[in-house]
Amino acid sequence: MSHDRLERRSIAFHTAVAAKLRERPELLGIALDNLARWSKLGSRSQPYFDAWRAILEKPFEAMLAIIAEDTPEMRELRQSSPFAGVLEPKERWQIYDTFELGTHHPRGGDHR
Repeated sequence: MSHDRLERRSIAFHTAVAAKLRERPELLGIALDNLARWSKLGSRSQPYFDAWRAILEKPFEAMLAIIAEDTPEMRELRQSSPFAGVLEPKERWQIYDTFELGTHHPRGGDHR
């Protein structure tokens, strides 16, 4: 898959996360918990975690808009996204299917 398609898929994931957070704002706690847990590990990614924390502390609607922006900064930050666990597997696979039609998924079957 081309780098451009990977970037578009990442934006699609984060757009879906933003939509889900609008419906269920309490799910933001998953991202905050992920950041807290990852920060305790003391990795070189700490500056990214700090940047994400600053974004998540912004007013809710502003934060939702930022996470799906197509900017160099957000393209870089999305590589260490704290939103793991916000989308259900089915929601994630729907996005994968959009970008990789005809891929055989580990859950079984050919999902074209």
